[in-house]
Amino acid sequence: MTSKNILIHVVTGDGKGKTTSVLGLSLRAIGAGKKVKLIQFMKKCDFSEHKAIKKYKLPIEVACFGIGFYKILGDKHTETEHKQSCEKAWAAAKEAINSNKYDLIILDEINVAIGFGLLNVNDVIEALKPSAHLRGARGGKNNYVDIILTGRKAPAKIKKIAHLVSEIKNVKHYFDEGLEARKGIEY
Repeated sequence: MTSKNILIHVVTGDGKGKTTSVLGLSLRAIGAGKKVKLIQFMKKCDFSEHKAIKKYKLPIEVACFGIGFYKILGDKHTETEHKQSCEKAWAAAKEAINSNKYDLIILDEINVAIGFGLLNVNDVIEALKPSAHLRGARGGKNNYVDIILTGRKAPAKIKKIAHLVSEIKNVKHYFDEGLEARKGIEY
């Protein structure tokens, strides 16, 4: 297990901007010299953020295990295939957490994987359990690994052990008027 204390962040909600938000935080982190790992559970490595990270040689380690979003956008994969890809992502996440190598670990869309039953919420909580009680909160401000769990419908059990929970609320969205997802804005 990491010798650093763990701070769990949850970015959830039905509004647009969860991944966008944590990508902004990762930019801030690398600007401060922190080591960042981005693990994506439901996404393939062909989104605009992947191209930007590569093009500008940003020091963000990216690992994508998704085969596409589950049960939407013309998904042609079986539940077993999705479950296997999520299990591979979860194995990589546990390895990153235990490596003591990163300051910021982003588990993008993990809440969605849990919500669909592709990952077991109790397994995730068990891996993050040492963080349930914040140790050393008044000192050693650099002795933390921040782990961010993104995706809609974060389970109540995850929110309960988190140290920070942000919910992005959908007030109005142009999708409701028929505008499709746009490259560079939604993906």
